[in-house]
Amino acid sequence: MKEFILPELGENIESASILKVLVVPGDILEFDQAVLEIETDKATIEVPSTVSGIIKDVFVKDGEKIKVGQVILRVEEIEVQPQSTKTTQTEAKTVSAKNDKAARDNKPQASVVTEFKLPELGENIESANVLKLLVSVGDVIQKEQGILEIETDKATIEVPSTLNGKVVELFVKEGTKAKVGQVVLRVETSIPQANEMKTKVETALTAQEKKEETIEIVRGSATAVIIDNQPKINLQSAPAAPSVRRLAREIGIDINQVPGSGSGGRIRMSDVKEYSKKLHENRDSSSGQVGIGIKAESLPDFSKFGEVERKAMSNIRSKTADHLSYAWATIPHVTQFDKADITDLEKIRKGFSSIPEQDGIKLTVTSFLLKIASSAIKEFPQFNASVDMEKKEIIYKKYTNIGVAVDTENGLIVPVVKNVDQKNIFQLTKEMNELAEKARKRKIGLDDLQGGCFTISNLGGIGGTYFTPIVNSPEVAILGVSRGTFEPVYKDGHFIPRLMLPLSLSYDHRVIDGADAIRFLRWIVVSLENPSKFLIQ
Repeated sequence: MKEFILPELGENIESASILKVLVVPGDILEFDQAVLEIETDKATIEVPSTVSGIIKDVFVKDGEKIKVGQVILRVEEIEVQPQSTKTTQTEAKTVSAKNDKAARDNKPQASVVTEFKLPELGENIESANVLKLLVSVGDVIQKEQGILEIETDKATIEVPSTLNGKVVELFVKEGTKAKVGQVVLRVETSIPQANEMKTKVETALTAQEKKEETIEIVRGSATAVIIDNQPKINLQSAPAAPSVRRLAREIGIDINQVPGSGSGGRIRMSDVKEYSKKLHENRDSSSGQVGIGIKAESLPDFSKFGEVERKAMSNIRSKTADHLSYAWATIPHVTQFDKADITDLEKIRKGFSSIPEQDGIKLTVTSFLLKIASSAIKEFPQFNASVDMEKKEIIYKKYTNIGVAVDTENGLIVPVVKNVDQKNIFQLTKEMNELAEKARKRKIGLDDLQGGCFTISNLGGIGGTYFTPIVNSPEVAILGVSRGTFEPVYKDGHFIPRLMLPLSLSYDHRVIDGADAIRFLRWIVVSLENPSKFLIQ
């Protein structure tokens, strides 16, 4: 028997009123099936089941008030049939008795087989290309060991294992596409004593632990497949049944964007299908366009003029092209230019270089720019913002994360240094170098690419004077840095050589006015020319 309890409903919510009980004793209950319709002080929602089986008892009624953790119903399990053979309860007891005896004799008889699924890869990323399998059937793997090398729209990354054990099955191949949540492999872990497994299962089944586990018993062996904690219900979610949510997830629809035609705005299956149809119609009508309202021109047959070669874009290059096209088409760009005299900064940088180099850290101008930019966007909060044109709002961020563009052989990648304002120059240099190295070695994680507020693109190591960087949407500004050169500067009646650094600031004119932009850029210039005060921060 299993008990299903009312899960956590959100912060500071301890109870709810039952509007309707959706099941009765004798029903066959499936995972994710709606059990109750409840009302809290914030929302009306359906509670999905995390157990399956035949309902034996229902302990609540319509109109009652129930508390989080209270038992809702009890079910009798139906034996799971992972293979073609079902096991009767008598056989299950026999196997269990054999395992108990083996455990008493200290003979290992049981194993745990756990599925490893492709984890969440980031916001709006539903799938990835499998570039390389790093394990094979029969391999013994450890936690944090690389399993797959995949390519998403944003980066090429290695997916680490969260399991220890022996790989018994692989469900993906190189060159195929894997979806988030798809089973990648199964891992078998031996358990020394079968009674230990039994104890763990019984403990996990208690209401205090709020866990649900299913024990699958197969003839000749005992195999436990562990199901994760009962999930919290999100009160901010759109009103829809679990089956409707599942359909939306499977076809890649954001359920919160679907208008509901049911009572009280409830979203039905037909609403999701209609919304999907409209999306496809809009996509079809806009095909052949390279920007908003801009139709792509057909290319000529270049082979008429000589030999050509076609190569497919990588996912990173393709996504970069789409993202920058969108940013260029939707953001009204303006670029301001200025120069900073970094002669004194360069002396300080070289003077301090021997200290961090002992730890393998090399100070660069970008290290100072990170610190200066973090202070600048606090002084000018409109540079640490994003625009929501749909709601006609500006979102001001209270954190300071800065992206640094990195040139790699796979394309442009922008790792994000987090909480820049809370770190000193040496800490920033170390973290920035580590992120850049991970990006070049294709080991960068998706968390390292998200959450940026402002971007710095330094091309000084390559050359050039000025350029017009494209704002990295949804940010509103980007600072371009070119190569510093010695120039004659008129000072105290004489021309003297000074190291001048060209700067290019592109910004979103919807949020930032020209006067504020040049004040911001001048603030950075003055700070670069007077770097001493930043060394003590």
